[in-house]
Amino acid sequence: MNIEEFREYCIRKKGITEEFPFDEHTLVFKVMGKMFALCALERRPPQVNLKCNPERAIELREEHDGNIIPGYHMSKVHWNTLLLEQLPNNLIEELIDHSYDLVVSKFTKKLKGELDALS
Repeated sequence: MNIEEFREYCIRKKGITEEFPFDEHTLVFKVMGKMFALCALERRPPQVNLKCNPERAIELREEHDGNIIPGYHMSKVHWNTLLLEQLPNNLIEELIDHSYDLVVSKFTKKLKGELDALS
């Protein structure tokens, strides 16, 4: 998967915005204002950061040694960095969904209602 395919998959999800809050090279995806994915546009090989359940994060790092690593410039417990070109697209999509779902699961009832109301 390349960065553009990653971006296209992320923006298809409900309630998504994309922005550059840190610098002009780090694209951040948010669901209802809460960050769930980052991608470093200038990095070679292409890599992204995704939120992950701590236990699953450890399993993924062991299973995909060197291609999924602790989150670069992020909490190493809750974020992973993925080397996009080294992983199957279906796994990347599954991990995008997992990150999105983790963030949404922490929403207040009101925010979940606002997300649900979006078409």
